[in-house]
Amino acid sequence: QVQLVESGGGLVQAGGSLRLSCAASGRTFSGYAMAWFRQAPGKEREFVAGIWSYGSTFYLESVKGRFTISRDNAKNTVYLQMNSLKPEDAAVYYCAAGNRILITPRTYDYWGQGTQVTVSS
Repeated sequence: QVQLVESGGGLVQAGGSLRLSCAASGRTFSGYAMAWFRQAPGKEREFVAGIWSYGSTFYLESVKGRFTISRDNAKNTVYLQMNSLKPEDAAVYYCAAGNRILITPRTYDYWGQGTQVTVSS
């Protein structure tokens, strides 16, 4: 009953930045843990970053120091600021909501449709 809509993806050069947004509707946003996953062609869906309802965060090791997850509960929106992008960051990025921040996709209750991030070299 929660709808999640990602936006902000696109084509960027290596070393550049993008800011992804995930807008939630249908339920109260503030009580959910939120996460970003990504999936490249032929690869498994991979946990990227998560944020608890109270603001604590957790990141994939390879994006620490480059990506920042944040949330604005008043706007029912979670963000992923991505800096110093690398070609290996290219993927479809998905927003997810659940009761915990875990790296396993099956533990999340709601998913967006994804937004494409392409990084050129």
